Amino acid sequence: MACVWTRKDLLGLEELSKEEIDLILNTADSFKEVSSREIKKVPALRGKTVVNLFYEPSTRTRVSFEVAAKRLSADVINIATETSSVRKGETLIDTGRNIEALKVDIIVVRHNYSGAPVMLARHLKASVVNAGDGWHEHPTQALLDIFTIKEKLGRIAGLNVSIVGDIAHSRVARSNIWGLTKLGAKVTVCAPPMLIPPAIEQMGVRVTHDITDALAAADAINVLRMQFERDQDGAFPKQLEYFKNYGLTRERLKEAKKDILVMHPGPINRGIEMSSDVADGGNSVILEQVTNGIAVRMAVLFLVAQANESIKKDDPFDSTQGHPERTSN
Repeated sequence: MACVWTRKDLLGLEELSKEEIDLILNTADSFKEVSSREIKKVPALRGKTVVNLFYEPSTRTRVSFEVAAKRLSADVINIATETSSVRKGETLIDTGRNIEALKVDIIVVRHNYSGAPVMLARHLKASVVNAGDGWHEHPTQALLDIFTIKEKLGRIAGLNVSIVGDIAHSRVARSNIWGLTKLGAKVTVCAPPMLIPPAIEQMGVRVTHDITDALAAADAINVLRMQFERDQDGAFPKQLEYFKNYGLTRERLKEAKKDILVMHPGPINRGIEMSSDVADGGNSVILEQVTNGIAVRMAVLFLVAQANESIKKDDPFDSTQGHPERTSN
């Protein structure tokens, strides 16, 4: 039986089933062709309004969502909170309700606090899409990473994927782990001990502190940005020390599979997380990740909008339907 998307929101991959993740990936695959057309538009969300509400700086994610929405023919509004009423003390819920009062359909939110998109979704009839919340999740980044691996290698089940870098502070790592393991991949995380979260093995991953070990059987390696700005206690390794022990170099790649995929969610700190010849080399699919992000976000916007329309038709007075915590889906 084919999976049907019934959620008005996309808040994380932890709550999704394998079938729901597959549905997003398959929908993204059907949308990818749009970006290769001379006229890069389809009318799927004509008449809908998407708001990008970003409480943290972003270039790739915000622009990717904006391009995705416009290619679906939606109207797009970008709100920079540093110049909004948030600076005057307005709460997230009040901001969301005021935006919803403008009759918008989807709010894409990035927030520095974990759980903020979930809280917002509970109070709004509009769809909410999580574009990254604190150290919690970044579901669309993980989806585009997984989409890229599947596109390049033809499958996810049975593959070995290594995630290297600042695991402790990475919402990208968490979403990737949830998505990859649900689809049957074997995931290894690699970092210095102070950057491995306690009990992360309970998420179904293998832990190593040796990048050579992480590379040995990997079909793909996803290198994360080192978030040195979070090192308040001076516990992180120094940048040169980190590159020496964990940086992805051409020499280290010689010990890996010849066709290993090299990935990075961006922005890259060249000479810290990886060398330039690796970032720009033949194994790198970093720019393809960016391209695939448009198709994945088109799929997400389309699916939550369609589901919310169905929810409103079933019961236009009930705003709780379709929320993952309040349904049996």
